[in-house]
Amino acid sequence: MKQKPLRARAAAAGPPGAAGAGAACELSELRPGQSVELLKELHILTRDGRLNQDSRRKLKQVYHLFNLIEPLLAELAAQGPGPVLADHGAGKSYLGFILYDLYFKALGRGHIYGVETRAELVERSRRLAQALGFERMSFLHASVAESADSGALPARIDLVTALHACDTATDDAIAFGLQKQARAMVLVPCCQAEVAACLRQDKALQLARTPLAELWRHPLHTRELGSQVTNVLRCLHLEASGYQVTVTELVGWEHSLKNELIIARYTGQRKRSAAERLHAILRAFGLEKMLAARFDPEAAPAASAGEDPAR
Repeated sequence: MKQKPLRARAAAAGPPGAAGAGAACELSELRPGQSVELLKELHILTRDGRLNQDSRRKLKQVYHLFNLIEPLLAELAAQGPGPVLADHGAGKSYLGFILYDLYFKALGRGHIYGVETRAELVERSRRLAQALGFERMSFLHASVAESADSGALPARIDLVTALHACDTATDDAIAFGLQKQARAMVLVPCCQAEVAACLRQDKALQLARTPLAELWRHPLHTRELGSQVTNVLRCLHLEASGYQVTVTELVGWEHSLKNELIIARYTGQRKRSAAERLHAILRAFGLEKMLAARFDPEAAPAASAGEDPAR
């Protein structure tokens, strides 16, 4: 291919300084104190410090999540020497690195543990943390379930995050948080298939037993209802275990269909009514035998403030 003359290439690039001005404008979108080198390593910024459409969307999502998590970190930091955070299904640890860069670095204390099953991503994150001088970040090659009994993690964790942990990995993250007596959890469930599979098994029987089974007669509805029921059960499980639960959107639906964000704060007030409703839903959908153990509030740590019988 014949290369354009130098003058033509310069004209296409715009007036002198345009590229630098554009990059400066894009950098103005970053948070104060944000490490440009970190964003380049995470491929949120290009090597010349620019944002493309995909990376701008990714940055917007990460910052939105940071806005939701920062108040939790501030509360936890005010209550003790931490905060100590465990990020499950960490992947490339976008969230962990951004939280450290924008919050933990200036705080001067606390620790972030990234838990990931892919060894190459764990090693990559270790190298990046070392290169950036993020000394209070550690990375564990393990599944969520395996990490609960790992000696590499402390006995108590203040905040548990699990973003897009597939299928039952979100439940494993909740079980981890309960075992570690986490004071808060931030969860974005993904690809919930277990309940849908259970609904399919006894579909004919349920259709004969109750007209409500029409809600999952068609395969697409089975999948959607299974996902909805799963998250409702998770919220009830958390409330029955002593947490105050808020459910909201992570980002707009135009960005992701895996969009439900569950934020749980530990209050110690176990809701007896939540446990009763949880088991009633399991019975209504014929899920008791398969899921009762997974959503057992008795597995939660003892509530410090007792049970709230009126709620």
